[in-house]
Amino acid sequence: MTAGTTTREAAKTDGSATPRGRRALVIRPPFDDVVAGITVALVLIPQSLAYAALAGLPPSAGLMAAIFPPLIAAVFASSPYLQTGPTALTSLLTLGVLAASFVPGSPGYLGAAALLALLVGVVRVLLGFLRFGTVAYFMSLPVMRGFTSGAAVLIIASQLPAVFGRGSEGLGVWRAAWRALSAPTSINLIAVALAVATYFIIRGSRRLSPLLPGVLLAALTGLTVTAIFGRLVPVIGPLPATLPLPNLDLPWNSVGDLALGAVVIALIGFAEPAAIARTFADRSRPWNADRELLAQGAANLAAGVMHGMPVGGSFSRSALARQAGARTRFTGAVAGLVVLAFFPFAEVLAGLPRAVLAAIVITSSLSLLQLGALLRLWRYAKLQASTALATFALTLVLAPRIDYAIVLGIMLALFTHLYREAQLGVTVERQDEVVTMRFDGVLWFGSLQSLERALLRLESDLDGIERVVLDTARLGRIDFSALMLIYDAERRLSDAGLEVKIEGLHGRGEMIMGRIRRG
Repeated sequence: MTAGTTTREAAKTDGSATPRGRRALVIRPPFDDVVAGITVALVLIPQSLAYAALAGLPPSAGLMAAIFPPLIAAVFASSPYLQTGPTALTSLLTLGVLAASFVPGSPGYLGAAALLALLVGVVRVLLGFLRFGTVAYFMSLPVMRGFTSGAAVLIIASQLPAVFGRGSEGLGVWRAAWRALSAPTSINLIAVALAVATYFIIRGSRRLSPLLPGVLLAALTGLTVTAIFGRLVPVIGPLPATLPLPNLDLPWNSVGDLALGAVVIALIGFAEPAAIARTFADRSRPWNADRELLAQGAANLAAGVMHGMPVGGSFSRSALARQAGARTRFTGAVAGLVVLAFFPFAEVLAGLPRAVLAAIVITSSLSLLQLGALLRLWRYAKLQASTALATFALTLVLAPRIDYAIVLGIMLALFTHLYREAQLGVTVERQDEVVTMRFDGVLWFGSLQSLERALLRLESDLDGIERVVLDTARLGRIDFSALMLIYDAERRLSDAGLEVKIEGLHGRGEMIMGRIRRG
């Protein structure tokens, strides 16, 4: 090795500039990813138990979703930071879909959750193979804000029974929350104190340092209280000691009941990891929507085979991984391996109070609550704000079938978009014997009524007019139906002895009009 080569290699290793002045590739050891993965796992373990409870599933489902999906997603993902596993929004969607056909806690409920995860995985993998990753950009921001805010309210309401030391006993979200609030004498003050302490521990640790595992510290606090004073509040109870074997013994006859919910979770649930990957992407670390679909789909397939639950991307854990120094996809795999290594000792969490888990869920879901953003949206665009508020209300009213709410919200957003696109601006200017008609907006079959009315008004009073100019320069798009209508008007006006000129046509519109004229 020459002296020059040694100098260049040293420059690349310590990150200094090359002799030509270009920024060299920095070589970092995988130790950074190991540390970041362990940090994420310390938060992932208690969160997986909390989100399983939110979905009405046993702790084992949460642990399975915290072990295998991160391992599989790390193989396909394009983002070095995105952390896959149970999330609050996906868990609530899972509860909504399953509760329509199964009773939470029943023998078939866990199998249905695994089947739902499989179906979600199949949908996402198919979309990824078909390169439909652009679906991540099609979610209307007002609809997503309204839906996530409504989901946050539902999540908080669903955790109130556990916060007050009571069970939901198979009641709906609102009935269980009302029952917990309407009986103040039966409130377990110790459970409330643990929940409040959990909130302040998590929030306080974030203020001190983003790297402090506040969720873990809160869980340890709850376990310490149980160890010292006994089980004064409801706790998780026994946890599995052995890993289940992969199997597909699932309620396949329920595929029809779960299909719509699986599609909704596959699409809406993907908006969350897509937003995370876009937020953290840069020129040196771009992300690929199709690969992320494949990664998230494969992760859900793994969750289904191992009898877990549907999974998605976690913003809080992804941000934690980035702040902890994550450099590659290996971070997620490390997190899954750490949870796997912990699994034989999971029984130590049997005394974890459910009030602590409820507070973990509530604290994590507060980021989904965007009431201020909804109110500001009203100042910016009232029509869009109406769509957001309607989706918010539908999410609350249709609970637990919030998958129906998001479908209706999307349909409302499409209707609103079509309504706006159908509003064609028409201005008419007359100067001596020349009339100029200018159009603004999008000219398509949905806005033809406005065009027809404008042309009829023009043709009803042609006295003194010798020349008509139809100015389409400010139109965003013109479809075939509109071009035919303009051609018919051009022909009628020409037959009436007027000179007609169509201005502003270009590209495909000009080409199609030429073909129409040639017959």
